[in-house]
Amino acid sequence: MTDAPVNEPIEYTPPKVWTWNKASGGQFAAINRPIAGPTHEAQLPVGRHPFQLYSLATPNGVKVTVMFEELLAAGHSGAEYDAWLIKIDGNQFGSGFVSVNPNSKIPALMDRSGPTPIRVFESGAILMHLAEKFGAFLPAGGEARAECLSWLFWQMGSAPFLGGGFGHFYAYAPTKIEYAIDRYAMEVKRQLDVLDRRLADNEFLAGKDYTIADMATWPWYGALAKGLVYGAGEFLSVHEYKNVQRWTDAIAKRPAVKRGRMVNRISGDPASQLHERHEASDFDTKTQDKIGEPAKA
Repeated sequence: MTDAPVNEPIEYTPPKVWTWNKASGGQFAAINRPIAGPTHEAQLPVGRHPFQLYSLATPNGVKVTVMFEELLAAGHSGAEYDAWLIKIDGNQFGSGFVSVNPNSKIPALMDRSGPTPIRVFESGAILMHLAEKFGAFLPAGGEARAECLSWLFWQMGSAPFLGGGFGHFYAYAPTKIEYAIDRYAMEVKRQLDVLDRRLADNEFLAGKDYTIADMATWPWYGALAKGLVYGAGEFLSVHEYKNVQRWTDAIAKRPAVKRGRMVNRISGDPASQLHERHEASDFDTKTQDKIGEPAKA
């Protein structure tokens, strides 16, 4: 008798009806569940600015804080915002948060700039909402607008293969399954090739101008290109995608992007962490290296 390969899972036959009778395993098992809705009462704080953002500096959260900082840098003073920290440890199931995003995912936005507050959830929807409200970073029409929206929705549809697929099985799953890792690694490399081919002839995804398509895609694929997510840079040979590398580096140099990455960040260099953002001056006075407070629950 020979031992089965370590990476070969025990064969599983699905039952006729799936039931939730055990934890799913992996890093986030404690917060995974097959039902929606709140688990506890918890009201959300409200600041004084027109926009109230409830988020965390995951790639999806960074999209929106970068957008706000880019709008402010472009002179749109009406885009002032409060960014409140929502840690993904059960806080996303509080009643207040669920009322803003029934899907219990960050980021979630309350637009209080008008007479009636408007909730907006899903990062792509938030980017479009802000772009249309301020007439910025989204072409008004024609081919450029079509390209921008196409690449925005490409990102929204593709990132789950990167995060929930590759990232889960490569970095978070309790068991390394060769088939699953190979399947999603293949898809992620195909996506990187899609980007690399587009960026071979275009400075940005929609063409010559920087848009919300870049803001949506960069926090995921830019971080991947620099080996900053899942510890998978070498595994995926990300250095091979030269055009993605060029694009990634160019966006990373933008001052608004540097600020946006800091907001609601709770890991890494303390100087890069601004747990909550309520004023522009917070970047100078309230990063963790200056105040040394633990992340709020």
